Amino acid sequence: MLSAIARNAATQPSRMASRAFVSTWNNVPQGPPDAILGVTEAFKKDTDPRKMNLGVGAYRDDNGKPYVLECVKKAEAILLEKGLDKEYAGITGIPDFNKAAAALAYGEDSAVIAENRLAVTQSISGTGALNIGANFLNNFYPHTKSIMVPNPTWGNHNAIFSRAGLKVEKYGYFDKQTNGLNINAMLEDIKAAPKNTAILLHACAHNPTGVDPTKEQWDEIAQVIKDRDHFAFFDMAYQGFASGDCTKDAYALRKFVSDGQQVVLSQSFAKNMGLYGERVGSFSVICADADEKARVDSQLKILIRPMYSNPPIHGARLVSTVLNTPELKQQWLDEVKLMADRIITMRTKLRNHLEQDFGSKKDWQHITNQIGMFCFSGMTPEQVDQIKNDWHVYLTRDGRISMAGISSGNVKYLAEAIHNVTKD
Repeated sequence: MLSAIARNAATQPSRMASRAFVSTWNNVPQGPPDAILGVTEAFKKDTDPRKMNLGVGAYRDDNGKPYVLECVKKAEAILLEKGLDKEYAGITGIPDFNKAAAALAYGEDSAVIAENRLAVTQSISGTGALNIGANFLNNFYPHTKSIMVPNPTWGNHNAIFSRAGLKVEKYGYFDKQTNGLNINAMLEDIKAAPKNTAILLHACAHNPTGVDPTKEQWDEIAQVIKDRDHFAFFDMAYQGFASGDCTKDAYALRKFVSDGQQVVLSQSFAKNMGLYGERVGSFSVICADADEKARVDSQLKILIRPMYSNPPIHGARLVSTVLNTPELKQQWLDEVKLMADRIITMRTKLRNHLEQDFGSKKDWQHITNQIGMFCFSGMTPEQVDQIKNDWHVYLTRDGRISMAGISSGNVKYLAEAIHNVTKD
């Protein structure tokens, strides 16, 4: 005999079935696509054989292929022979990596390292270093809960600092008229900021513009920041990759440190060692003495533990092996110069094709004056749309070109495309 409940179920439509299903996540809005990844997705769908992807910030060789450095291959072979275990690293990472990364950035003869005043932690590449730094500032910087960044800056800077609880302000940087540095606006804004303001600085190869201050301008910037008691937060994602010279690319950082400024540094090995997917970086803080360093170290561990607990080990072991093996380090210095020189050569060829082969009347000096992986072309969003639709060339709508996507085989085609969308 059927129970009353069973009879009800058999004879009446289920109330649940008649109700429209409403998901718990029904109120989650569609987010905007990532500006750079969206370019790559559109590029992949294009079937034209001439298509070019100038959006992604990853090095390519002159055949347009991803490049694994020979020194990295040798380091991997060394690690394989050692038969190392896969146990957790400490919260702040692999000590040999941290020491080598610090020496590369601050210099082998750095006083802050010799005096045991540098707190260093391994990070999940430069993005992770910035996150650690942003949270460290929000928790412990005593003067402000804001930070000034250049206008423009890498898009992720704004999101990282905002999510850490810092208010993001901007200082003048790029001059749209010259496609170069607006040093006067930069200095004026930094001077006008309240004392003890945190200032984000790109150590070299400014992203997205490729516009860097000269040594003399860096000296001026350092003096203004010191005079105003501001605090410098350096982001160095391209040491060696910018000019081909690691010492030259670290000039700004070392200048501030030699002046006695207690900077913090976000460091990445994605670009300069081609370790994009390994996510290898570091974050460091200059302290007053060894006791202060120990206290900062303890707080960095407390910040990192709930973030990701321990950093990944393989990429850090690769970097450590390269930097701590003299012959591999020299090979790396040669290879990073090779990469930088290829980018510089593409800049020269692109400018020459525009001016000499296609007779462009526009001023293209900025292509060779800028440095690093990116070039702010000066193209408008409408021109970017046109070069995509008519020439199958893909880049972000701010006109930023990834120079690594240019090769000897397509640089003239790119020059023709740029000339055609900018000549009117």
